[in-house]
Amino acid sequence: MIVQPVVHVVDDDGAIRDALVLLLEAAGHAARAHADAASFLAVLDPAQPGCVVADVRMPGMSGLELLRHLGLSRIDLPVIIITGHADVAMAVEALKAGAADFIEKPFDEDVLLSAVERALDRGARAFRERRHVDEIAARAASLTPREREVMDLVVQGMPNKAVAVELSISARTVEIHRARVMEKMAAASLSDLVRMALRLDEGDGV
Repeated sequence: MIVQPVVHVVDDDGAIRDALVLLLEAAGHAARAHADAASFLAVLDPAQPGCVVADVRMPGMSGLELLRHLGLSRIDLPVIIITGHADVAMAVEALKAGAADFIEKPFDEDVLLSAVERALDRGARAFRERRHVDEIAARAASLTPREREVMDLVVQGMPNKAVAVELSISARTVEIHRARVMEKMAAASLSDLVRMALRLDEGDGV
Protein backbone atom coordinates (compact mmCIF):
# COMPACT_ATOMS: atom_id res chain seq x y z
CA MET A 1 0.00 0.00 0.00
CA ILE A 2 1.36 3.42 -1.01
CA VAL A 3 1.09 6.01 1.76
CA GLN A 4 0.78 9.58 0.47
CA PRO A 5 3.30 11.94 2.07
CA VAL A 6 2.02 15.06 3.83
CA VAL A 7 3.68 18.48 3.98
CA HIS A 8 3.03 19.99 7.42
CA VAL A 9 3.06 23.80 7.49
CA VAL A 10 3.77 25.10 10.99
CA ASP A 11 3.52 28.90 11.24
CA ASP A 12 1.75 31.23 13.67
CA ASP A 13 1.05 33.74 10.86
CA GLY A 14 -2.33 32.71 9.47
CA ALA A 15 -1.89 34.51 6.14
CA ILE A 16 1.47 32.87 5.43
CA ARG A 17 0.17 29.52 6.63
CA ASP A 18 -2.83 29.62 4.30
CA ALA A 19 -0.74 30.86 1.36
CA LEU A 20 1.74 28.02 1.80
CA VAL A 21 -1.00 25.41 1.96
CA LEU A 22 -2.62 26.77 -1.22
CA LEU A 23 0.74 26.81 -3.00
CA LEU A 24 1.55 23.25 -1.97
CA GLU A 25 -1.89 21.90 -2.88
CA ALA A 26 -1.74 23.65 -6.27
CA ALA A 27 1.55 21.81 -6.86
CA GLY A 28 -0.15 18.49 -6.11
CA HIS A 29 0.98 17.96 -2.53
CA ALA A 30 -1.17 16.98 0.44
CA ALA A 31 -0.71 19.79 2.98
CA ARG A 32 -1.87 20.39 6.55
CA ALA A 33 -1.69 23.66 8.47
CA HIS A 34 -0.75 24.05 12.14
CA ALA A 35 -0.71 27.31 14.09
CA ASP A 36 2.14 26.25 16.35
CA ALA A 37 4.50 23.37 17.10
CA ALA A 38 2.40 22.04 19.98
CA SER A 39 -0.74 21.64 17.84
CA PHE A 40 1.33 19.95 15.13
CA LEU A 41 2.89 17.48 17.58
CA ALA A 42 -0.54 16.73 19.09
CA VAL A 43 -1.81 15.28 15.81
CA LEU A 44 1.46 13.98 14.35
CA ASP A 45 1.44 10.39 13.12
CA PRO A 46 5.08 9.19 13.17
CA ALA A 47 4.17 6.47 10.67
CA GLN A 48 3.07 9.06 8.08
CA PRO A 49 5.83 10.06 5.64
CA GLY A 50 6.28 13.66 4.60
CA CYS A 51 8.13 16.79 5.67
CA VAL A 52 7.68 19.94 7.74
CA VAL A 53 7.83 23.60 6.70
CA ALA A 54 8.20 25.60 9.92
CA ASP A 55 8.78 29.24 10.81
CA VAL A 56 11.93 29.67 12.85
CA ARG A 57 10.19 32.11 15.24
CA MET A 58 6.90 31.01 16.83
CA PRO A 59 5.27 31.41 20.25
CA GLY A 60 6.11 28.52 22.53
CA MET A 61 8.33 26.03 20.72
CA SER A 62 10.40 27.63 17.95
CA GLY A 63 11.10 26.00 14.61
CA LEU A 64 14.60 25.15 15.81
CA GLU A 65 13.26 23.57 19.01
CA LEU A 66 10.73 21.60 16.96
CA LEU A 67 13.54 20.34 14.74
CA ARG A 68 15.50 19.17 17.77
CA HIS A 69 12.42 17.55 19.32
CA LEU A 70 11.74 15.52 16.17
CA GLY A 71 15.39 14.43 16.07
CA LEU A 72 15.42 13.33 19.71
CA SER A 73 12.14 11.47 19.13
CA ARG A 74 13.69 9.69 16.11
CA ILE A 75 10.85 10.88 13.88
CA ASP A 76 11.99 10.85 10.25
CA LEU A 77 10.40 14.07 9.02
CA PRO A 78 12.79 16.45 7.23
CA VAL A 79 12.27 20.06 8.35
CA ILE A 80 12.51 23.15 6.14
CA ILE A 81 12.98 26.32 8.18
CA ILE A 82 11.32 29.57 7.04
CA THR A 83 13.27 32.58 8.26
CA GLY A 84 13.33 36.36 8.09
CA HIS A 85 16.54 38.10 7.01
CA ALA A 86 17.45 38.88 10.63
CA ASP A 87 17.25 35.20 11.58
CA VAL A 88 19.75 33.79 9.09
CA ALA A 89 22.23 32.95 11.89
CA MET A 90 19.50 30.93 13.59
CA ALA A 91 18.71 29.19 10.30
CA VAL A 92 22.37 28.22 9.88
CA GLU A 93 22.20 26.77 13.39
CA ALA A 94 19.14 24.81 12.27
CA LEU A 95 21.07 23.36 9.32
CA LYS A 96 23.77 22.22 11.72
CA ALA A 97 21.03 20.60 13.80
CA GLY A 98 19.82 18.62 10.79
CA ALA A 99 17.32 20.85 8.98
CA ALA A 100 16.75 19.86 5.35
CA ASP A 101 16.93 23.48 4.17
CA PHE A 102 16.07 27.05 5.07
CA ILE A 103 14.17 29.57 2.98
CA GLU A 104 14.30 33.33 3.52
CA LYS A 105 11.18 35.52 3.49
CA PRO A 106 9.93 36.74 1.12
CA PHE A 107 10.49 33.42 -0.60
CA ASP A 108 10.33 32.50 -4.26
CA GLU A 109 7.60 29.92 -4.85
CA ASP A 110 9.75 27.76 -7.12
CA VAL A 111 12.59 27.77 -4.60
CA LEU A 112 10.23 26.66 -1.84
CA LEU A 113 8.63 23.93 -3.97
CA SER A 114 12.06 22.61 -4.99
CA ALA A 115 13.09 22.48 -1.33
CA VAL A 116 9.89 20.60 -0.49
CA GLU A 117 10.52 18.07 -3.29
CA ARG A 118 14.03 17.41 -1.97
CA ALA A 119 12.74 17.08 1.59
CA LEU A 120 10.01 14.66 0.52
CA ASP A 121 12.56 12.52 -1.35
CA ARG A 122 14.76 12.46 1.74
CA GLY A 123 11.77 11.65 3.94
CA ALA A 124 10.65 8.84 1.63
CA ARG A 125 14.08 7.21 1.83
CA ALA A 126 14.06 7.46 5.62
CA PHE A 127 10.50 6.09 5.73
CA ARG A 128 11.42 3.06 3.59
CA GLU A 129 14.51 2.41 5.68
CA ARG A 130 12.54 2.59 8.95
CA ARG A 131 9.86 0.25 7.58
CA HIS A 132 12.57 -2.20 6.47
CA VAL A 133 14.17 -2.11 9.93
CA ASP A 134 10.75 -2.65 11.53
CA GLU A 135 10.24 -5.74 9.35
CA ILE A 136 13.64 -7.12 10.37
CA ALA A 137 12.85 -6.39 14.02
CA ALA A 138 9.56 -8.29 13.73
CA ARG A 139 11.40 -11.32 12.33
CA ALA A 140 14.00 -11.11 15.10
CA ALA A 141 11.23 -10.96 17.70
CA SER A 142 9.99 -14.34 16.45
CA LEU A 143 13.28 -16.01 17.42
CA THR A 144 13.51 -18.00 20.63
CA PRO A 145 16.00 -16.74 23.24
CA ARG A 146 18.41 -19.52 22.25
CA GLU A 147 18.05 -18.77 18.52
CA ARG A 148 18.78 -15.11 19.23
CA GLU A 149 21.90 -16.10 21.18
CA VAL A 150 23.07 -18.23 18.26
CA MET A 151 22.38 -15.45 15.78
CA ASP A 152 24.27 -12.88 17.84
CA LEU A 153 27.35 -15.12 18.02
CA VAL A 154 27.18 -16.23 14.38
CA VAL A 155 27.04 -12.65 13.06
CA GLN A 156 30.13 -11.90 15.16
CA GLY A 157 31.94 -14.41 12.96
CA MET A 158 32.07 -17.34 15.37
CA PRO A 159 32.05 -20.80 13.72
CA ASN A 160 29.50 -23.38 14.83
CA LYS A 161 31.96 -25.25 17.05
CA ALA A 162 32.92 -22.06 18.90
CA VAL A 163 29.26 -21.18 19.35
CA ALA A 164 28.64 -24.66 20.73
CA VAL A 165 31.40 -24.22 23.31
CA GLU A 166 30.21 -20.72 24.22
CA LEU A 167 26.62 -21.89 24.81
CA SER A 168 27.50 -25.34 26.20
CA ILE A 169 25.47 -27.14 23.54
CA SER A 170 26.40 -29.56 20.76
CA ALA A 171 27.58 -28.41 17.35
CA ARG A 172 24.64 -30.27 15.83
CA THR A 173 22.23 -28.26 17.99
CA VAL A 174 23.92 -25.08 16.84
CA GLU A 175 23.40 -26.15 13.22
CA ILE A 176 19.70 -26.70 13.86
CA HIS A 177 19.30 -23.33 15.59
CA ARG A 178 21.29 -21.62 12.86
CA ALA A 179 19.08 -23.10 10.14
CA ARG A 180 15.97 -21.93 11.99
CA VAL A 181 17.45 -18.45 12.38
CA MET A 182 18.16 -18.24 8.65
CA GLU A 183 14.61 -19.36 7.87
CA LYS A 184 12.85 -17.05 10.35
CA MET A 185 14.97 -14.06 9.37
CA ALA A 186 14.46 -14.84 5.65
CA ALA A 187 18.20 -14.51 5.19
CA ALA A 188 19.55 -15.78 1.88
CA SER A 189 23.13 -16.02 3.17
CA LEU A 190 25.30 -15.36 6.20
CA SER A 191 26.26 -11.96 4.80
CA ASP A 192 22.55 -11.18 4.46
CA LEU A 193 22.03 -12.10 8.11
CA VAL A 194 24.97 -9.92 9.17
CA ARG A 195 23.49 -6.96 7.28
CA MET A 196 20.17 -7.49 9.05
CA ALA A 197 21.88 -7.58 12.45
CA LEU A 198 23.69 -4.34 11.64
CA ARG A 199 20.40 -2.72 10.62
CA LEU A 200 18.89 -3.78 13.94
CA ASP A 201 21.80 -2.26 15.85
CA GLU A 202 21.59 0.98 13.87
CA GLY A 203 17.83 1.22 14.29
CA ASP A 204 17.66 -0.03 17.88
CA GLY A 205 15.28 -2.64 16.55
CA VAL A 206 15.18 -5.20 19.34
